[in-house]
Amino acid sequence: MDHNVLKGKWNQLKGEAKKQWGDLTDDDLDVIAGEKDKLVGKLQERYGHSKETAEKEFDNWVRSRG
Repeated sequence: MDHNVLKGKWNQLKGEAKKQWGDLTDDDLDVIAGEKDKLVGKLQERYGHSKETAEKEFDNWVRSRG
């Protein structure tokens, strides 16, 4: 999934992101607005992941969405 597509489908994907990362709040998801860098940053903040780990987690999640 292209990052522009992610931004376009973000409202549909927010629920799936919430299931994947339950520590993210609705406000977090609104701020992220489908932007990879913001989501990766929130994963680092909420879960204590390194940037590399957060990016891998994000990439795997996006890949599983098609």
